[in-house]
Amino acid sequence: MSGGAGALGGLLKGIIGSLRPYRGHVLLLGVLLLLEMAFQASIPISFKFLLDRGVVARDLRFLVGLLSGLGVATVVVMAAGLFRDHLYARLGSRVLADIRSRMFRHLQFLSMSFYSRAQTGDVLSRFSADLSAVEGAMAGAISWGVLPGLDVLASTVLLFWLDWRLALAAMLIWPLCLGGPRVFAPRASLASYRLKQEEAQTLSAIQENVAAQAVVKAFGLERPSVADFDRRNAALASSRVRFAFLSAMVERSAAVGIYVLQVVILGLGSYLAYEGQITIGSLAAFQALFLSLSYSLSYVTQYVPSVLLASGGMRRIEELLAEEPQVVEAPDATPLAGPAREVAFEDVVFSYGGEVRNLDDVTFRVPAGSSIAFVGSSGSGKSTVLNLVMRFYDPRAGAVVIGGREVRGISLESLRASFGVVFQENFLFNTTLRENIRVGKPGATAAEVEAAARAAEIHEFIVGLPHGYDTMVGERGGRLSGGERQRIAIARAILRDPRILILDEATSALDPGTEAALNATLARVARGRTVLSVTHRLQSVADADRIFVLDHGRLVEEGRHAELLERRGAYRRLWDKQSGFEVSQHGDSAQAAASRLHAFPILERLEPPLLEELSASFVTERHPEGRLVIQQGDPGDKFYILVRGTVEVLKAGPDGAEQRIRVLEDGDFFGEIALLKDTPRTASVRTLSQCVFLTLQREQFTSLLSHAPHLRATFEGMAAS
Repeated sequence: MSGGAGALGGLLKGIIGSLRPYRGHVLLLGVLLLLEMAFQASIPISFKFLLDRGVVARDLRFLVGLLSGLGVATVVVMAAGLFRDHLYARLGSRVLADIRSRMFRHLQFLSMSFYSRAQTGDVLSRFSADLSAVEGAMAGAISWGVLPGLDVLASTVLLFWLDWRLALAAMLIWPLCLGGPRVFAPRASLASYRLKQEEAQTLSAIQENVAAQAVVKAFGLERPSVADFDRRNAALASSRVRFAFLSAMVERSAAVGIYVLQVVILGLGSYLAYEGQITIGSLAAFQALFLSLSYSLSYVTQYVPSVLLASGGMRRIEELLAEEPQVVEAPDATPLAGPAREVAFEDVVFSYGGEVRNLDDVTFRVPAGSSIAFVGSSGSGKSTVLNLVMRFYDPRAGAVVIGGREVRGISLESLRASFGVVFQENFLFNTTLRENIRVGKPGATAAEVEAAARAAEIHEFIVGLPHGYDTMVGERGGRLSGGERQRIAIARAILRDPRILILDEATSALDPGTEAALNATLARVARGRTVLSVTHRLQSVADADRIFVLDHGRLVEEGRHAELLERRGAYRRLWDKQSGFEVSQHGDSAQAAASRLHAFPILERLEPPLLEELSASFVTERHPEGRLVIQQGDPGDKFYILVRGTVEVLKAGPDGAEQRIRVLEDGDFFGEIALLKDTPRTASVRTLSQCVFLTLQREQFTSLLSHAPHLRATFEGMAAS
């Protein structure tokens, strides 16, 4: 039963830290348990004296006295048992609350690297299924584990006191009862852990499916989703069957030994009594004690499956608690004091995975009070710069300096208190508008909250709602539009009165009209602050004091907008790629200039008149975030120009799993081969934000070529190549 003992040891080790603050409760509980154990042991022993001195010797006074004493003891033990149950219920509840609190507190201080790889459903399952298994084991610990265990010890001692010969025979119960569990318990413990893993993966799949219902319904994925869930559910059921069977074998293998030995002990004891070597009272007491020992062992073996299940849950809880934060505060860290000062990178090197450098020897200086923009294509490292400034991660080499101090020497609380952050997707809590703004400054007064809302130009909207600032925003702010959510995020950033305002693609997911209005608001609230802005849409940062251009983790250019355009380098190429498009205020229609179409390799051979005609043939398409635009293997008949937004290009591997091979942004294109020939799509494309496309059907393109027969051979050659 070493596996069961190991599982119990692991379970106790996991909760022992939470028991330490309640030493007094544990000591009192131990006294009450010893009292109950002594009473349970006294009942079988009383058989010897009741029969030998009371019944056989016909001593009525002794008989009445002994029975009266047992009656009084019964009342006392019942009262003590009720108090013990209440005490243990309180102790168990507090221990579980402490474990839950430790887990949640630990999550708050884990670094962003943990959250980038962790599945939400897996984390939640540790609070639900895993902790529930531990709770189940603790609930039965006294009745099915501790008290029967004490009873086994007491009964063993008393058996030797009654008759050492029968006691030696009774000790065969240990190898007979523990042999089977020793074989099956380790397997059951491993099966428990795997069962918990399967439960976590299933919960993650359910959570993902619920969040993706718009995509599921839009693409008719109900049947594939059900099929995938049935596969996961079957795997979970198989794991549960294996664990249930192995757990039952732990209990069953022990019970067989108990049943066999009960018959042996009864026969041997009867023979000794028949020969006059022991009294009838001793035989009755011994048999009662042995039955008590047998039942207690049976209770313990029946409890082992709960311990095994809980050990798997506790192992996963301990795995979470063992996660070490990658960003920690130095023991000698001090608060950041004084007015806003410059931000600088000094030969910074950083990598998320350790293989590819996301930042490579980056050095720059941002003067206090200036407006700085970081631009570049997807994966260039611009958002990584902000992650290091906010100390979500630490650089592998070099230093991040704020106000002349390396950020590792600044206390995390004061460092992050100096920032006001507006992300592309700002999380709103499912509470009131007032409390969501107050996130920026938890102790803010109602007047301060209102002032921040006015500065973010959202106050009039809020007071126009039936419940005003007490309006609930819904889960993730689902009752508000994208622009309204962003203004709430701006308000809570302003409420902090930050020295440094950080804008991470703050408006890029919005339609042009909303984006322009929010950019005007941000420009106004940013006055007098240091502004660090990351965006892939260059039009919104043309007025920045300085623009840093990143490419594959390296800083390749810096300067003002006009200067960078004149250099005709990386920035100019990005600018030209995004230029030449007209988008309506609400993003419902777009148009590409003929000169812009000429820049696409597939269209560069067409003369200007044909390009003008072709421009009118493009159709505007809008797709929400998370939409599958094209599916690998589908027929290809359309060319796409991404006017606004971000998409990911995915390719299925040999195992069927999709891998991201590229991210496309404003001005990029895909599907050009579809204009030349009928061929299946070689990759899938999914939107990462709300997107506006210009699309061209192959039929329209080939029809246009009928007006330029001299180009047909050229395009046919391109198709062949």
